[in-house]
Amino acid sequence: MIGEDIDEKKIKQLEKTANLIRQDIIKALLNAGSGHSAGPLGMADVFTAMYFHVLNIRPRQPKWVDRDRFVLSNGHINPVWYATLARRGFFSTSEFVRTLRKLNTRMLGHPHNLATPGVENSGGPLGQGLSQAIGMALAAKLDAKKYQVFCAMSDGELDEGQSWEAIMFAGKNKLDNLTAIIDRNNIQIDGTTEDVMPLEPLRPKFESFNWHVIEIDGNNIRQVVAAANQAYGISERPVVIIAHTVPGKGVDFMEHDFHWHGMPPNKEQAKLALHELRTLAGKIKSEHE
Repeated sequence: MIGEDIDEKKIKQLEKTANLIRQDIIKALLNAGSGHSAGPLGMADVFTAMYFHVLNIRPRQPKWVDRDRFVLSNGHINPVWYATLARRGFFSTSEFVRTLRKLNTRMLGHPHNLATPGVENSGGPLGQGLSQAIGMALAAKLDAKKYQVFCAMSDGELDEGQSWEAIMFAGKNKLDNLTAIIDRNNIQIDGTTEDVMPLEPLRPKFESFNWHVIEIDGNNIRQVVAAANQAYGISERPVVIIAHTVPGKGVDFMEHDFHWHGMPPNKEQAKLALHELRTLAGKIKSEHE
């Protein structure tokens, strides 16, 4: 939960979990034959830190009224959301791997909050998730509730005007129970973000709208936890964590390649990816025994 310290042993447990989540993502994408690879792999460390250490949630009571809310704005990376929710106990990993994007599945191609346990928002069109999260944060204020609201976003969706309307609204209303987490992986479907629509300088843009900005290595679990703890202590301003991540993290031939934004691996590619991830898992284990 937010505010709790984290020791080296827990960090290593979380790193192992993130690696398993990456393997689950590869398996599910291969079975589905469609879906996004780069973003889900890149955000596995953030989702692991949030769901296995930071968030105040109850997997057996997904609608518990005082739970922290986690919104996914860039819904196309939901394989990492499903994989994380499964490992956390909201449903089985087998269901995720077997049924992602299948007919009549609960593991839809984009998140649907009435279909999947633990999913807080429906998503598809980019740029809308932060507005949804703001509604939840404002409701918490009006109802005198203490839960925190987190919103994962892509850097590419900051091309959307609605994102900046929401950013202005949150800053104006001093929503200090709201934290946005931007996946700053520098790619989108057509290329790099700075070629498609330059975002830099990003930090001062948020600061000019009364946001507290934290920049981290989003593939460093300790930094993710530390940023969440810092966000909890900020008052009178919403917080944005700019998480610099490697798209396709953990799979060498996918890393930093925008072509993997919306492409699943084939059988041979999945075999190579899983071998690399399992080798990495062995290294994590041996380094800390």
